[in-house]
Amino acid sequence: MTVKETLEAHGEVTMQAFLKGTSISSKSLLTKDRGVAATAGSSGREQESQTRSLGGKILPNLLFYGPPGTGKTSTILAAARELFGPELFRLRVLELNASDERGIQVVREKVKNFAQLTVSGSRSDGKPCPPFKIVILDEADSMTSAAQAALRRTMEKESKTTRFCLICNYVSRIIEPLTSRCSKFRFKPLSDKIQQQRLLDIAEKEHVKISDEGIAYLVKVSEGDLRKAITFLQSATRLTGGKEITERVITDIAGVIPADKIDGVFAACQSGSFDKLEAVVKDLIDEGHAATQLISQLHDVVVENNLSDKQKSIITEKLAEVDKCLADGADEHLQLISLCATVMQQLSQNC
Repeated sequence: MTVKETLEAHGEVTMQAFLKGTSISSKSLLTKDRGVAATAGSSGREQESQTRSLGGKILPNLLFYGPPGTGKTSTILAAARELFGPELFRLRVLELNASDERGIQVVREKVKNFAQLTVSGSRSDGKPCPPFKIVILDEADSMTSAAQAALRRTMEKESKTTRFCLICNYVSRIIEPLTSRCSKFRFKPLSDKIQQQRLLDIAEKEHVKISDEGIAYLVKVSEGDLRKAITFLQSATRLTGGKEITERVITDIAGVIPADKIDGVFAACQSGSFDKLEAVVKDLIDEGHAATQLISQLHDVVVENNLSDKQKSIITEKLAEVDKCLADGADEHLQLISLCATVMQQLSQNC
């Protein structure tokens, strides 16, 4: 059995209390979606608000936003399954994500036609069924402004029979007329403790051998994204073939640059020799390390380093410039040389 199958089998959600209106903590809000269990990292007050909203018949339009892998899609899908049951779920829920065509024409036709359908049918188990349908627009921040604008009128006109749930990473990319029509809920990155508990649970059920240092490092490199952490764990399990997963294995899987390589870059910068610096950068690129990954790790090292605030500000500003240039398609070698030259210039002031 794979990690994914275990999640499907064991990642059931305790949504009964969530939908009935009882307050629950973030630890118990485990959700199941696409074989990925996640925990919404909301505060107690936010979850009480979610509980009241989803528990009643008057469900508002929803806007879930926050970093990836924190349970946004999982939460609304689990709630919809609890509200409608397995039989009516497919009839009452329309889910569109970034892989679907979601231009203005789709909003005008597919979404509008689904929203105009009348609500009928009741649950076979006798439980109450809310008198509305749910349209889930995942990664809504990738929709065009024209498509978002076309959605405004549909949300108002079909408010009696349809509720919309917009899910995005960046709420600033959603137009103001849509955000004002929705109840907003922010999902925080998951805490290290919650991630460790879930990963240990998966490892135990899958009989995966992993050290405590490996779990801690897995949580560190995932940066609050439980989905990423589970993917790394599954890849590491296949790579080791049943052997114990160590920090080194996770480093190779996650594409993280080893700490000694980062130290080597700083040592070359402190040496004041441009030839050494160029050789170190060339080695990093030849070994296949991503320039964006180096920027991310250098930022953390610079912030924790014993430098003055002015030096840190100059280096971090250069990091931002290089990151932008790389996103625009600039040459990695030249950009890293330019970045390291700036770091060398600032470190030389400490000598």
